[in-house]
Amino acid sequence: MLRVPVQPPLFAWARQRARLDAATLDARFPQLARWEAGQLQPTLRQLEQYAQATHAPLGFFFLPVPPQETLPIPDFRTLGTGAPRLSADLLDVIYACQARQTWYRDEAMVNGEAPLPFVGSLTIATQPAEAASAIRHQLGFSIQARRECPTWTEALRLFIAQAEQAGVMVMVSGVVMNNNNRPLDPQEFRGFALADAIAPLVFINGTDSKSAQMFTLAHELAHLWLGQTAVSDAPLAETPPHAVERWCNQVAAQLLVPDEDFQAALLPGEALETAMKRLAKHFKVSTLVLLRRMHDVGWLDRATFWAAYRAEEARLQALAIRSTGGGDFYRTTVARVGRRFAQTLVASTLEGRTLYRDAFRMLGIVKPGTFNELGRTLGFPT
Repeated sequence: MLRVPVQPPLFAWARQRARLDAATLDARFPQLARWEAGQLQPTLRQLEQYAQATHAPLGFFFLPVPPQETLPIPDFRTLGTGAPRLSADLLDVIYACQARQTWYRDEAMVNGEAPLPFVGSLTIATQPAEAASAIRHQLGFSIQARRECPTWTEALRLFIAQAEQAGVMVMVSGVVMNNNNRPLDPQEFRGFALADAIAPLVFINGTDSKSAQMFTLAHELAHLWLGQTAVSDAPLAETPPHAVERWCNQVAAQLLVPDEDFQAALLPGEALETAMKRLAKHFKVSTLVLLRRMHDVGWLDRATFWAAYRAEEARLQALAIRSTGGGDFYRTTVARVGRRFAQTLVASTLEGRTLYRDAFRMLGIVKPGTFNELGRTLGFPT
């Protein structure tokens, strides 16, 4: 039986990159321990299956040492020393979104769409309140409209629709493509922005809570107004070391919870728990954002803020329900790739400018019937 020579460290590299442990893979690859120890080599078929299981390019297994992969966009995350290495999931999501953005830019230019003037219109020298006002004006974003939304989901949906109406592709997904077996980890990243004057794109990690996604979207929009591409984890409790991240956090906070409105909504002497519950409904933001804003405006001192933040973070983690699927498949797919992108892609495909094969790849689907039904969901007479 012909076996393929593979350097043993590559097997461990691939499973760690996929965030899988040996025990998880043992049932499918009973010889994995011997492969990793260099006692046995796999057949080509086994190697192909292992590459598929670990989401690793097959060609990488023929390298002499594991590759040193880096993100294809600036990394502004504040991961600690114990944070996991770069995952295949994050890389694959970024590559998929870059491919969608490239396609959309080309399509938009063919259709004669003009550059969007707000992309790159600000700098970090702009005061956060002024920057937030500019974004709010461009989007038509108001506290009153959010307060009238009955749920967090509706408030987030409104925010996304306003961003897309302004010309931003907004993609929200908790998985890689449509693969519910590859959930995204919010501890690794919460979102990223791909700045482009013709095809600006924001991706939001859908495994976060709806209220947390509100802040992530606001943060990534601030990146677009800077004209800055980056992946972020948008930390609230600590001050990010990157000046751009600090500015984007401040702008996001001002956009969602403006100083003047927040000061007016605070009630002297109100219990902290009561205030958080009331203000969360009023502003439709995470209670963690509110705690940060209370500290920013001097309503909470540093020690009280830290204690309350840690307690609230633990409470939210205990209540968190990670959802990567469910609901209507077609509506979920539209959310995952963004309505603006989905509508443009389906129209281009039906009009013959884009191959069905390419459309299926960018949408993460494989059947013509699925594509046709997606088109009907979007209002096309397919």
